[in-house]
Amino acid sequence: MQKKQIVRMVLQLVVLQYFMLNVPGAKCYAQYNTDRLLTIGRAALYYEDYVLSMQYFNQAISAKPYLYEPWFFRGVAKYYLDDYAGAERDCSEALKRNPYVVSIYELRGMSFIQQKKYAEAISDYDRALRYDPENRGLWHNRVLCHLRRSDYAVALAQIDTMTTRWKNYAPAYTMQADVFMQQKDTAQAIAALEKSLEIDPYDGQTWAARSIISLSREEWAESEQYLDKAIHLLPKNASFHINRALARYNQNNLRGAMTDYDTALDIEPNNFLGHYNRGLLRAQVGDDNRAITDFDFVLRLEPDNMMALFNRAVLLDKTGDLQGAIRDYSKVIDEYPNFWTGLEFRAACYRRLGMTKQAERDEFTVYKARLEKHLYGKQPRLNARQMRKRSDEDPDKYNQLVVEDEQQLEHEYQNDYRGRVQNRKVEEAFLPMFALSFEPMKSDVRMGSVYTDKTIELQNQYGARTLYINNVQGTVDETESNRNFAYIDSLTALIAQTSDIHRAVEFLFLRAVAQSDMKNHEAAIDDLSAYLSDDSLNVSALWQRAVCQWRINQFEASEGTNIVLKNASVLGDLNHALQLNPENAYVLYNRGSLYANRQDYEQAIRDFTQALAVEPNLAEAYYNRGICHLRSKRIDAALADLSKAGEMGLYTAYGIIKKYRKN
Repeated sequence: MQKKQIVRMVLQLVVLQYFMLNVPGAKCYAQYNTDRLLTIGRAALYYEDYVLSMQYFNQAISAKPYLYEPWFFRGVAKYYLDDYAGAERDCSEALKRNPYVVSIYELRGMSFIQQKKYAEAISDYDRALRYDPENRGLWHNRVLCHLRRSDYAVALAQIDTMTTRWKNYAPAYTMQADVFMQQKDTAQAIAALEKSLEIDPYDGQTWAARSIISLSREEWAESEQYLDKAIHLLPKNASFHINRALARYNQNNLRGAMTDYDTALDIEPNNFLGHYNRGLLRAQVGDDNRAITDFDFVLRLEPDNMMALFNRAVLLDKTGDLQGAIRDYSKVIDEYPNFWTGLEFRAACYRRLGMTKQAERDEFTVYKARLEKHLYGKQPRLNARQMRKRSDEDPDKYNQLVVEDEQQLEHEYQNDYRGRVQNRKVEEAFLPMFALSFEPMKSDVRMGSVYTDKTIELQNQYGARTLYINNVQGTVDETESNRNFAYIDSLTALIAQTSDIHRAVEFLFLRAVAQSDMKNHEAAIDDLSAYLSDDSLNVSALWQRAVCQWRINQFEASEGTNIVLKNASVLGDLNHALQLNPENAYVLYNRGSLYANRQDYEQAIRDFTQALAVEPNLAEAYYNRGICHLRSKRIDAALADLSKAGEMGLYTAYGIIKKYRKN
């Protein structure tokens, strides 16, 4: 049989397989392989392309609405997108079809929690625990729901059960401490927190919880020590810095308090307490203009905050903006007509402007108040004991630091759905492989089609669509995905219609790239394999097939599948591509990435070095080589590579450099 006939048969099989197994535009055939749809959708979930994943699950639901899995996984996608009501509805549909799956109750429980429907979440956790009574995460979340409902007796009883079953589960003791704190039993709360820290001294939230008790007792030095440990473990928590600023301020460490407020506002720019209290501190040290800026911000957040308005008025008064000060004083006095301090300050402004009549009117009002009630007196200067609750609106306390009405412990719900994705985001992870894409590169390093090589440039001269070299799998919205599906369908029609074998395989290559962009990597591999049956020496096809298989392997590894043999096929394609073109920097980088993920760091370093010899501006190669050096304990070489990567635009490298410089 001639080669052309073989290729023609392969093409016919690929087109038939496309219509029977794949999604885009072939909805009427989707029921033939709903499992394939679910796999592609779950892979899209893994790569955080939630809108695209929902489209695959939608088609699975259309094909087989009686299956619970597509409803459930679509609920997961909606949860990631913060559509908690939608996730709840999809979980309910899934439970109608299979009421015995614990994961569905777990997800719906989290969706209820996000909507503050704690009673409904408790009901779901009760049901799930009938089927999986040893699921510690379900116990944990149910206790937190009881805490939110102030069901303290029930919460304590359930925590007792947890500490009996899991004696070394530190969060149970932290939750127990929260119950005791709500019941004003600080002695037992401290004992519970000490037990939690004995088990797990690396939990920043527990150290912060311990500091709350010290703050409430005005044990400022002790609370600062606890917050030092909390911030060391969780440096990006703004509330920790706000509380430490309070502790430092009460020890007359104004510089340290100011630094903490600055840091808190870097982390959380809209933090009310941070801006308000920093404004007061700036006013105290004479930094009036910047204090006004802080109160301007507070008033944008809360335009009716009379305390902030009066403080701004005082500062405008001091800096010479008397009209602005009178405007703000007047608004406060309209709200609090008997606020004698405000009347006195406004009268002084009127006198400085020569508005004697208005000044005398305010002064007479104050004079009458002194005679009648003998209540007027100047506010003392701000000192270490002057603080007010946020809900306290006594205008005479305008210059006191603000604290929250109730300092609450922060607890994390046990949530596998967020965790599965976030657990992959380790600080020192290797950057992904480069692939061909119809989407321009969007990353910290480059925007657009900066990365290219001669082969791709040649293909772009004759191709209908521009190919880019990209190592960032972007997300698409519904409009973009529909456009891409339509393009895939048009290529499928062209493949079926053309009688020119070589033209047909070119369409196959384009369709494979489009399928890769749509996370349908198995379909892309089928197309590339068919393409390679006609042109086995095509470097781009070997390169793309290797990356598609690698992406499938990464997803399957997250599901617990052994991918050693499948990675061998990835290495085979990359080796073949490099035999044909040993100067392709991107294939060299990809092979280095494969070796790096297999912990063969020396071989990975050789490949990254060779890639940089070909393409010196490949920042990702410097970054990955730096991580390999780190893992091999060559810190100086690692920092040099990471510095170069940062210099070229990969700014995340500087975070790692900072960490190892400190060490």
